[in-house]
Amino acid sequence: MNAPVPISDSPAQSPINVLYIIDQLCELGGAERMLLSILRALPKDRFRSSLLTFRINPGLNIFADFPCPYEVLPLQKTYDWTALQVARKIRRRIRDQKISIVHTFFETSDLWAAPLAKMSGCKAVVSSRRDMGILRTRMHHIAYRIMNPTFDRVLTVSEAVRQFCIQNDHLAPQKVMTVYNGLALDKIASRNGAGELRARLGLDPSARLITSIGNIRRVKGIDILVEAAAKVARHFPNAIFLVVGQNSEPAHFQAIQERIVALGIEKNVRFLGESEDIFPFLKMSEVFFLPSRSEGFSNALIEAMACGLPCVATRVGGNSEALEDGRSGYLVESENADASAERILMLLRNPAEAARMGAAGKEIVGSKFTADVMMRRLMECYDNLLAEKRN
Repeated sequence: MNAPVPISDSPAQSPINVLYIIDQLCELGGAERMLLSILRALPKDRFRSSLLTFRINPGLNIFADFPCPYEVLPLQKTYDWTALQVARKIRRRIRDQKISIVHTFFETSDLWAAPLAKMSGCKAVVSSRRDMGILRTRMHHIAYRIMNPTFDRVLTVSEAVRQFCIQNDHLAPQKVMTVYNGLALDKIASRNGAGELRARLGLDPSARLITSIGNIRRVKGIDILVEAAAKVARHFPNAIFLVVGQNSEPAHFQAIQERIVALGIEKNVRFLGESEDIFPFLKMSEVFFLPSRSEGFSNALIEAMACGLPCVATRVGGNSEALEDGRSGYLVESENADASAERILMLLRNPAEAARMGAAGKEIVGSKFTADVMMRRLMECYDNLLAEKRN
């Protein structure tokens, strides 16, 4: 891995300097991937981006050609001597670089770094909220309410998350703006390799493939996927459920594996680990299944829709804002393995209906969830904030 690229100390007069701060870059979850998309797509003639983070995983294949200067400032606690030194570096960076906008992701960046940015003289502080508070402690909830004045704008990935922030964090509605995740559809269209992948994985040509994308943790509902898989396998013994994602909770994963053995479906569920290119998996599949217990807005869901897959997803968070029940797939209640299996079976038994739903999903993504739409909304937010500060 290349050494972190230090952020230059000589500020640019123009374009506008934007500093992104994220707690860590240790896995490529939805927030991390969308942040990378923003850094790559933000017009260089208008904005100069840089990034700070407190921890990285050197094994991620993103640092050799990272899209902007970045710096890692190791931070274990926010109240010790190291934290004081890191705080001084952040303040100096914001002042020396004449940072106009600081944009934060996740709790430490929101609740610790954002107030530092405000005190350091940047013109606007923006926070991205991407979930329904699943990682928050009681103290986080209290701290977010106290820190409300820090944020000039809060960007949410769905209307469901927007309403959560308004109601739970007591934010003024006019301060909270939904910016849906967006995809670069031309790049998705150019990705393939599904045939080669199927052969490499040793999958029988007749196997019916149902794919789920997501790191393995309880909130993602992979245990419910296993129960649904057992029901589907009774009718389609050649059905294989592929799970693409990192094992983030080993104890939970162990329990899932034990349940698979107990159900006798070892041949019907395969864990493929993390992949930085998920599109070949999606393009060789017949159905996408998202059994999450909570979602802010699922990148994997719209990625599957963009690949023309009919989808079955739980009716949680922002899922219903992307997936139209009965048009591009089916919404089911969380924890309901029976309903999930029933809907998957309907799609496997009706290829024409599945194809129609897949085409509808692709159309929906093309109209609402593109990178162009996302970037227009984001730049509109930045421009409006800076205009407000000038007035």
